[in-house]
Amino acid sequence: QVQLVESGGGLVQAGGSLRLSCAASGSIFNINGMAWYRQAPGKQRELVASVSSGGSTNYADSVKGRFTISRDNAKNTVSLQMNSLRPEDTALYYCNANIREIMRPRWNAYWGQGTQVTVSS
Repeated sequence: QVQLVESGGGLVQAGGSLRLSCAASGSIFNINGMAWYRQAPGKQRELVASVSSGGSTNYADSVKGRFTISRDNAKNTVSLQMNSLRPEDTALYYCNANIREIMRPRWNAYWGQGTQVTVSS
């Protein structure tokens, strides 16, 4: 089995910073892309940022220049540094990873349980 565990959410004032972390554990053979998504109340889940196994990154237009995604392949972790936070960044943030398990030929998408980020104005 594979688990993704997030940490680092919380309450912050507008203009502040938070750092989210996600650790993948279990019977992992390899990890391809890793990403952060978010979902605000009443809205669809949206991609915030992604990073490939080679380190290529992609960001939603709304967070470009403010958020930075990074990963540590040796530790199977992905982080999201969020600066200049705005009230509209308030959401439940989910970690996502495309993982191949040991002794299994297929790749599957796994999700964390979510961590709440609240930005007050």
